[in-house]
Amino acid sequence: MILQIVGAFVAMYWFAVLIETPKKYLPVAGVVASVGWFVYLTCENMGADATLATFCSAVTVTFISHALARKYKTPVTIFLIAGIIPTVPGATMYRIAYYVILGDNDMSVYYLMEMFKIAGAIAVAIFIVDSLIRIFYRTGSKRSSKM
Repeated sequence: MILQIVGAFVAMYWFAVLIETPKKYLPVAGVVASVGWFVYLTCENMGADATLATFCSAVTVTFISHALARKYKTPVTIFLIAGIIPTVPGATMYRIAYYVILGDNDMSVYYLMEMFKIAGAIAVAIFIVDSLIRIFYRTGSKRSSKM
């Protein structure tokens, strides 16, 4: 598990280099990805399926990305993109193509549904956390302006 977390850090550090993340945020982006992958692995070890583990990981990564964006005064996407990438269902997409080529429609449809569930979990997690943070900051600014 530790090797996978270190691997997530290294992979996302260099992925952040590819997407031209500012140099001073590269280690932070790697840490966000490592934390997200740790949450994913922990959920799977506790018996959660890939969709629930992805959802928990995406919620964690989105929350951390928002906190870091406020701390460093940068866009959330600097940390969010690198943090979410480890949970993107790339292997599932490969399996879909593999079974389509083999002509096994049942397996390709199964993996297609898995991919949609995982991608949906990522999208819903980002939406929920973004919405909650917007609500929190709007109500907080209304309270402080009344004083």
